[in-house]
Amino acid sequence: MKKTITVKNVTLGEGRPKVCVSMTGKSQSELIQEAEYFKTLDLDLVEWRVDFFEQVEDLIKVRETLQEIRIILSNLPLIFTFRSKKEGGEKEITSQYYLELNTTIVETCQVDFIDIELYNDEKTVKTLTDIAHSNGVFVIISNHDFSKTPPKEEIIERLCKAQEFGADIPKIALMPSDAADVLSLLEATNIFNEQYSDRPFITISMGKHGIISRAAGGMFGVAMTFAAAKNVSAPGQIPVGKLKEILEIFH
Repeated sequence: MKKTITVKNVTLGEGRPKVCVSMTGKSQSELIQEAEYFKTLDLDLVEWRVDFFEQVEDLIKVRETLQEIRIILSNLPLIFTFRSKKEGGEKEITSQYYLELNTTIVETCQVDFIDIELYNDEKTVKTLTDIAHSNGVFVIISNHDFSKTPPKEEIIERLCKAQEFGADIPKIALMPSDAADVLSLLEATNIFNEQYSDRPFITISMGKHGIISRAAGGMFGVAMTFAAAKNVSAPGQIPVGKLKEILEIFH
């Protein structure tokens, strides 16, 4: 029996994949506008991609902005993500500040999930995972490759590693060069789901070739997928309304 995760009446790991949309505002006012807009959409979760935020290196401002977002989106599960430049994010910060930023946010208890990159220093990954769990925050351990799709064996290995590190949700997002790469990702997803996974997980094939994975991933066990609202946060995202319609057809 696989684990499920339930936050604010949204259950990951059963039924259709849940749809998440990312906030990418650069200023507090932009983020408040985004949050108000997202409140009108049919979606399941919201991710704050804080690497887009111009004042991300001001912890007081990050906490203050998070509080504003949380008030507006009080009924939706919220994921806090700083995506590093090397994995497709907007900027780079020191590993020390990455740890401090995520620790500070977890300890506010105003987010439901944090996203930790798998290929950070192993000690950082384990420390943040432990701190999150001790504060009742779920952990997504993720890996993003915007240049290629590795062989399916390596995809499975990375997902298993995230699971072993204590991820509540292992995640991998890869860039395909052709349809064969998409099939490789889907085959790895199916194998991981049937042979290794005991919890919700996310796999994504990005770009125009990978769009099918966002729509049909649930058939292979994927628990969450990402859609676009005003702006895309990764290549190949489908507008949230259209994606929800497609998922209803599949499920």
